[in-house]
Amino acid sequence: MVKEKTIDLNVRIGHVHLKVANLQRALDFYCSVLGFELTQRYGEEAAFVSAGGYHHHIGLNTWESRDGSPPPKGATGLYHFAILYPTRAALADALRRLMQANISLEGASDHGVSEALYLSDPDGNGIELYWDRPKELWPRDENGQIEMSTRRLELSGLLGEL
Repeated sequence: MVKEKTIDLNVRIGHVHLKVANLQRALDFYCSVLGFELTQRYGEEAAFVSAGGYHHHIGLNTWESRDGSPPPKGATGLYHFAILYPTRAALADALRRLMQANISLEGASDHGVSEALYLSDPDGNGIELYWDRPKELWPRDENGQIEMSTRRLELSGLLGEL
């Protein structure tokens, strides 16, 4: 087998497009709770939201899912998508917003390289909200390989960033 050249180092994952049951309910969550901006809406069928004036980070649509139910546990599909926050303080603000909206977390982890909050949107789509520590602080083994872990994230410490 011939080893292929690796992917271009500047490739990034651009956006996620989610099937939702109720567009307004999804917009209330992504805009009112998480704070994204609505950039475009197509009636009751689709909408795009973003941060910082980008055309869209998240697409929401009801084309095949209006009034539908989330996929059952144990089925294939999206586990979660991740939203990267630029700083620990920005992640703390996201936690504050979730708490104000009475949105329950499903988990909160310190991975060594990052700190993450886990939850689901109103349609059951898994979401990771996280920030990356600077690369020079990432834990590494004696060979220089990244050593990620999963430890409990102390939420009170995170909220102390506010």
